[in-house]
Amino acid sequence: MCVFFPSRLVLAVVLACTTLLPACRRHARTLEVAYVSAPQVSLRDRVAAVFNKAGLVKNGERVEVLERDRRFVRIRSEGGAEGWMEQRYLVNEKVFNQLQKLTQDSQNDPVQGQGITRSGTNLHVEPGRDAEHLYRLAQGEKVSFLKRGTAEKPGSVAAPQRTTSKPGEKKEPTPIIEDWWLVRDSQGRVGWVLARMVDLDVPLEVAQYAEGQRIVAFFVLDEVRDGDKKVPQYLTILTEPRDGLPFDFNQIRVFTWNVKRHRYETAYRERLPGMLPVSVAQETFEKEGTLPTFAIQVQADNGNLTPRKYKLNTPIVRRVLAPGEVAEKRHR
Repeated sequence: MCVFFPSRLVLAVVLACTTLLPACRRHARTLEVAYVSAPQVSLRDRVAAVFNKAGLVKNGERVEVLERDRRFVRIRSEGGAEGWMEQRYLVNEKVFNQLQKLTQDSQNDPVQGQGITRSGTNLHVEPGRDAEHLYRLAQGEKVSFLKRGTAEKPGSVAAPQRTTSKPGEKKEPTPIIEDWWLVRDSQGRVGWVLARMVDLDVPLEVAQYAEGQRIVAFFVLDEVRDGDKKVPQYLTILTEPRDGLPFDFNQIRVFTWNVKRHRYETAYRERLPGMLPVSVAQETFEKEGTLPTFAIQVQADNGNLTPRKYKLNTPIVRRVLAPGEVAEKRHR
C-alpha cells in the first residue's frame, strides 16, 4: 500500500490547487483603485477580438485594477465581477477626490437658477474641454447653477476684428473663450459643464422680456396674491449674448406683478458690471416691515468687487445703503 502513497499525495495536491485557483485569482493583488467614467462598460473575459461578457460596470462605480495589458486593464467591480476593459474608460482616485472636494467646497454656494441639460455631458473638475471628468449627465437631467467660469477652446482661434492696423503690423491670433457653469446635479454631485450644453430654465413669463440679452440667473423675490392665486415676482440677472466676457453680468431687472392689469411690469433695471453669486433674503426694516432683499457684487475697472444691497417694497426697488455709504448716481 505504501507504493501508491506518493501518487495519492500528488493527486490530492493537484485537486487542492485546482480548487483554490479561482479563489487565488479572486484575491489577486490590487494595483490601484479607479472609477468608471463612461455611462457603462461591458467586461471581457479575455483581451481578444472574440470574447465573452464577464460583467458590467456603470458610471461612477469604484473598481480595483488587478492587471494591465497595453490599453486594457483587468478590474474587479464592487459586485465582485472580474474582467477586462479599456483604460480610457477609467479615471484615477485623484480625479474622484477632486470632484469630492469640489462638491464639499460648494455645498453652501447659493443657487443662481435651475436648468436642464441639452444632451449628455460630463462633469469636469475645472472649466475646460481637456479637464478631467468622471460623472456623466444624461440628456434632460435637471441641474442647479452655482458659478460661471471661462476657458479657452482647444485648438481654436477667434476671427480677426475689423480694425485699422499699421502696414506690416502682425496680429497675434487670439483663442476662442467659452463659458462654463459649475452645476449640482440631482444626486448632489458638483462639476463644471460647458455652458452651451445646459439651458437655464427661466420662466417664460419673464424670459420673453430678455430683449435679446442672455439671462444668467433668476430668483423669486416674493409672491403677491391676485384673486385666488399667488404670483411670483422676479429678479433677473442679464448679460450680453456672447461668451468670454470679463464679468458675469451687466444688467439687473426686477419684474413685479400688476394686480390691476394682471401682467408683469419692469419695476427696476440697472446697468452695471458684476460677478456672481447673487443672494436673496428677507429683512425687517423699521417702518416698512419685512421685505425681500437681494445683494450683488459690482465690479470696478480694476477688478475689485463691491457689495451692493437692494430692497423691494412692491413695486418700488431701492438701494439699502451701508452705514456711512452715500448713494451713487444710477447708470441706465
